[in-house]
Amino acid sequence: MPDTQPVFRFAPSPNGLLHLGHALSAVLNHDTAKAAGGKFLLRIEDIDKTRCRPEFETAIFEDLHWLGLNWEQPVRRQSEHLDAYATALARLDGMGIVYPAAMSRGEIKAAVAKAEAVGRSWPRDPDGSPLYPGQERESSARERADLIESGRAYAWRLDMQKAIGLLGDAPLTWIESGAGPSGEDGIIVADPAAWGDVILSRSDAPSSYHLSVTVDDALQGITHVVRGRDLYHATSVHRLLQSLLGLPEPLYHHHRLVLGTDGRKLSKSNQDTGIAAFRSAGHSPEDVRALIV
Repeated sequence: MPDTQPVFRFAPSPNGLLHLGHALSAVLNHDTAKAAGGKFLLRIEDIDKTRCRPEFETAIFEDLHWLGLNWEQPVRRQSEHLDAYATALARLDGMGIVYPAAMSRGEIKAAVAKAEAVGRSWPRDPDGSPLYPGQERESSARERADLIESGRAYAWRLDMQKAIGLLGDAPLTWIESGAGPSGEDGIIVADPAAWGDVILSRSDAPSSYHLSVTVDDALQGITHVVRGRDLYHATSVHRLLQSLLGLPEPLYHHHRLVLGTDGRKLSKSNQDTGIAAFRSAGHSPEDVRALIV
């Protein structure tokens, strides 16, 4: 990586109120950027219009300002850059490694249940979801065109095996300064195949998390990705897309998660751990920082 000014980012989705886990990630990015003489960017990941709402975006700004954070302007909103994701998808399509797929979640679940009923073990991704069956992977050009023209809901999926085949013999890796689920750091060998044929775009949503975050990090010049450990395994997909699209490779740091009393990672639906709730209860920003450091 060339010697350049470090650039960090915090990229929440405005689909709920920020909680202590978000506070940890935002503070780490902000404070590390400032200590390194770098930039701290704020990105609003608002592609999902069914869940993202303006009032939650306003609350994000209020919570972060209250915590004493400041960021570069302008704020990037994914909804304002859909053409960038479409261009990236078109490039992947030109490589022959994406295909339209119309199986619904219910149909996938039924296919998995049928296979497991006869004793087959169905592979699952690192998050525990069954891999896509892939029946449409070998569809003809005419069948794909018919699907797109039919008006049926469909997704563009990455043909994972074909995509990996374009990488050559060199191992796909990333540099990790945090820690994975088992404490691993240093040079990590990526395993994108573990995710199967991931979704890159849907007919009702112009980009998936995997595609948009990869494109955004490159276009914003992000040099350091600091985020929760729950996204550690997703880095394999992001490194694959970076390699395919010729995008720069950031350094990665996956930090610990802030867990609730039940031992699970926090959810935006749990208002008791919301930053706004602490503010309303009379706590100070220093109190919140003390809870997450």
